[in-house]
Amino acid sequence: MYRSLFPRDMFAEMDRLQREMQQAFDLSPTIRGFGRSGFPALNVGSTPGAFEIYAFAPGIDPATLDVQLERNLLTIAGERKLALDDASKATVVHIHERFEGPFRRVVTLPEDADPDAVQARYRDGILRITVQRQAAAQPRRIAVN
Repeated sequence: MYRSLFPRDMFAEMDRLQREMQQAFDLSPTIRGFGRSGFPALNVGSTPGAFEIYAFAPGIDPATLDVQLERNLLTIAGERKLALDDASKATVVHIHERFEGPFRRVVTLPEDADPDAVQARYRDGILRITVQRQAAAQPRRIAVN
Protein backbone atom coordinates (compact mmCIF):
# COMPACT_ATOMS: atom_id res chain seq x y z
CA MET A 1 0.00 0.00 0.00
CA TYR A 2 2.69 2.53 0.99
CA ARG A 3 5.00 1.50 -1.81
CA SER A 4 2.65 2.96 -4.40
CA LEU A 5 3.11 6.46 -2.92
CA PHE A 6 6.77 6.66 -3.97
CA PRO A 7 7.95 6.93 -7.59
CA ARG A 8 10.77 4.48 -6.83
CA ASP A 9 10.85 1.63 -4.38
CA MET A 10 11.99 3.55 -1.30
CA PHE A 11 11.84 0.47 0.93
CA ALA A 12 14.22 -1.46 -1.34
CA GLU A 13 16.58 1.53 -1.28
CA MET A 14 16.45 1.65 2.53
CA ASP A 15 17.10 -2.12 2.68
CA ARG A 16 20.14 -1.74 0.37
CA LEU A 17 21.48 1.10 2.51
CA GLN A 18 21.04 -0.96 5.67
CA ARG A 19 22.95 -3.90 4.12
CA GLU A 20 25.81 -1.61 3.07
CA MET A 21 26.02 -0.09 6.55
CA GLN A 22 26.08 -3.55 8.13
CA GLN A 23 28.90 -4.61 5.80
CA ALA A 24 30.85 -1.47 6.62
CA PHE A 25 30.75 -2.21 10.35
CA ASP A 26 30.70 -5.99 10.05
CA LEU A 27 33.05 -7.71 12.46
CA SER A 28 34.59 -10.85 11.09
CA PRO A 29 32.22 -13.75 11.73
CA THR A 30 33.53 -17.02 13.05
CA ILE A 31 32.99 -20.49 11.69
CA ARG A 32 30.30 -21.03 14.35
CA GLY A 33 27.85 -18.49 13.01
CA PHE A 34 27.11 -15.28 11.21
CA GLY A 35 25.18 -12.41 12.69
CA ARG A 36 24.92 -10.35 9.53
CA SER A 37 24.29 -10.89 5.86
CA GLY A 38 26.46 -9.84 2.96
CA PHE A 39 27.55 -10.71 -0.53
CA PRO A 40 28.37 -13.39 -1.34
CA ALA A 41 26.12 -15.51 0.86
CA LEU A 42 28.16 -18.12 2.71
CA ASN A 43 27.65 -21.64 4.00
CA VAL A 44 30.39 -22.86 6.34
CA GLY A 45 30.76 -26.39 7.66
CA SER A 46 33.38 -28.80 8.88
CA THR A 47 34.33 -32.45 8.72
CA PRO A 48 36.87 -34.23 10.92
CA GLY A 49 39.54 -33.47 8.30
CA ALA A 50 38.63 -30.10 6.78
CA PHE A 51 36.57 -26.91 6.78
CA GLU A 52 34.26 -26.33 3.81
CA ILE A 53 33.23 -22.82 2.80
CA TYR A 54 30.71 -22.25 0.01
CA ALA A 55 30.32 -18.72 -1.36
CA PHE A 56 27.29 -18.22 -3.61
CA ALA A 57 28.52 -15.66 -6.15
CA PRO A 58 26.90 -16.05 -9.57
CA GLY A 59 28.04 -13.87 -12.44
CA ILE A 60 31.62 -13.43 -11.24
CA ASP A 61 34.68 -13.94 -13.40
CA PRO A 62 36.79 -16.46 -11.42
CA ALA A 63 39.98 -14.64 -12.45
CA THR A 64 38.84 -11.58 -10.47
CA LEU A 65 38.32 -13.48 -7.20
CA ASP A 66 40.90 -13.01 -4.46
CA VAL A 67 40.97 -15.71 -1.76
CA GLN A 68 43.51 -15.36 1.05
CA LEU A 69 44.12 -17.19 4.33
CA GLU A 70 46.30 -15.38 6.84
CA ARG A 71 46.40 -15.99 10.59
CA ASN A 72 43.17 -18.00 10.49
CA LEU A 73 41.32 -15.22 8.65
CA LEU A 74 39.87 -16.35 5.34
CA THR A 75 39.18 -13.40 3.05
CA ILE A 76 37.05 -13.61 -0.10
CA ALA A 77 37.14 -10.47 -2.23
CA GLY A 78 36.27 -9.46 -5.75
CA GLU A 79 34.00 -7.33 -7.85
CA ARG A 80 30.76 -8.11 -9.61
CA LYS A 81 30.20 -6.20 -12.82
CA LEU A 82 26.95 -6.38 -14.69
CA ALA A 83 27.25 -6.80 -18.42
CA LEU A 84 24.58 -4.71 -20.11
CA ASP A 85 23.92 -4.94 -23.80
CA ASP A 86 23.09 -1.89 -25.94
CA ALA A 87 19.33 -2.52 -25.73
CA SER A 88 19.35 -2.49 -21.93
CA LYS A 89 21.37 0.77 -21.78
CA ALA A 90 18.51 2.55 -23.48
CA THR A 91 16.02 1.14 -20.96
CA VAL A 92 15.08 3.13 -17.86
CA VAL A 93 15.73 1.01 -14.77
CA HIS A 94 13.01 1.26 -12.12
CA ILE A 95 14.16 -1.47 -9.73
CA HIS A 96 17.73 -2.72 -9.45
CA GLU A 97 17.99 -5.52 -6.87
CA ARG A 98 21.00 -7.47 -8.09
CA PHE A 99 24.21 -6.62 -6.28
CA GLU A 100 27.04 -5.08 -8.29
CA GLY A 101 30.34 -3.61 -7.21
CA PRO A 102 33.26 -4.64 -5.00
CA PHE A 103 32.72 -7.10 -2.16
CA ARG A 104 34.73 -8.57 0.70
CA ARG A 105 33.84 -11.24 3.23
CA VAL A 106 36.07 -12.35 6.10
CA VAL A 107 35.63 -15.56 8.11
CA THR A 108 37.63 -16.49 11.20
CA LEU A 109 38.65 -20.15 11.11
CA PRO A 110 39.70 -22.23 14.13
CA GLU A 111 43.39 -22.43 14.95
CA ASP A 112 43.78 -25.94 13.56
CA ALA A 113 43.20 -24.72 9.97
CA ASP A 114 46.22 -25.49 7.79
CA PRO A 115 47.15 -22.43 5.66
CA ASP A 116 49.30 -24.63 3.41
CA ALA A 117 46.43 -26.96 2.45
CA VAL A 118 43.76 -24.78 0.84
CA GLN A 119 41.87 -25.45 -2.39
CA ALA A 120 39.45 -23.06 -4.12
CA ARG A 121 37.19 -24.03 -7.02
CA TYR A 122 34.55 -21.94 -8.80
CA ARG A 123 31.81 -23.68 -10.74
CA ASP A 124 28.25 -22.74 -11.66
CA GLY A 125 28.37 -19.56 -9.56
CA ILE A 126 29.57 -21.29 -6.38
CA LEU A 127 33.04 -20.79 -4.94
CA ARG A 128 34.01 -23.83 -2.86
CA ILE A 129 36.97 -23.42 -0.54
CA THR A 130 38.37 -26.42 1.31
CA VAL A 131 40.81 -25.79 4.16
CA GLN A 132 42.38 -28.92 5.61
CA ARG A 133 42.87 -29.30 9.34
CA GLN A 134 46.45 -29.63 10.56
CA ALA A 135 47.58 -33.23 10.87
CA ALA A 136 48.44 -32.79 14.56
CA ALA A 137 44.84 -31.76 15.30
CA GLN A 138 43.26 -34.81 13.64
CA PRO A 139 42.26 -37.76 15.77
CA ARG A 140 44.46 -40.82 15.48
CA ARG A 141 44.05 -44.38 16.64
CA ILE A 142 46.54 -45.61 19.18
CA ALA A 143 47.27 -49.33 19.19
CA VAL A 144 47.02 -51.08 22.53
CA ASN A 145 49.47 -53.95 23.04
